[in-house]
This record gives sequence, C-alpha cells and structure tokens, in this order.
Amino acid sequence: MAVFSKLIPIPEPLKSPSLVSDLKLRLDWGEPALTIVDIRSRDAFNSSHIMGAISIPVDELVERSLQSLESIRDIYIYGETDEQAVEAVAKLREAGYQNVAEITGGLAAWKAVGYPIEGFAVA
Repeated sequence: MAVFSKLIPIPEPLKSPSLVSDLKLRLDWGEPALTIVDIRSRDAFNSSHIMGAISIPVDELVERSLQSLESIRDIYIYGETDEQAVEAVAKLREAGYQNVAEITGGLAAWKAVGYPIEGFAVA
C-alpha cells in the first residue's frame, strides 16, 4: 500500500474551511461519503453550480438536512459569500452535524480553476 500512496495522492479528511482543491481531490479519489450543498437560491443554483452539488437554500438548510442527510456524513457548504457559508456550517453543527466545512471562495473559486460545473448558464 505504501507504493500506491506515493503515486496517488490520498485526500486529507474534511477540514474547515476547505479549499476547492481539497474537495476536488476527494471527488477525484472517488470518496462517496460526502455531500456538496449549495445554499444559494434555487434560481442561482439552476443557473450554475458545482457538479454534483444539491440545492438546499439557507432558510431550509437545517430542516431539510435533518430529513435527508446522515449526521456522520462529510458535508461541504457554499453560498453567495464565505460569511454565509460559515453561518450555515455553524447552524448545522448546532443541529448535530460535526463533519461540515465551508468551501472557501465558493462557486467563484471553483470556476476560477476550471473545475466542472452544471446548470443553464454552462456553455
């Protein structure tokens, strides 16, 4: 196994805040036990979002998360601003989620490095 770890980078565990490169490494590694949550409006989400993200607007976040997301799952959050994402992470932690991190720079940082996006505005 030591040989493989030198050839294929093993992603680090979830950390808060997380860089877009941290998330991309985990996605490329194929780790299935994570969820990416876009807390922007549904219109903003439909226009453009990180590939594989789900839409849970910030005002519905805690209620819908408690209904649909396991409390042990790694959850990455991004919103309109880093501050909004930090507040959302705090709300989820208060609700019992411990493995939650905001994505620094959000969608703009994701797009800036050319990572895949989905939505109506995707060219």
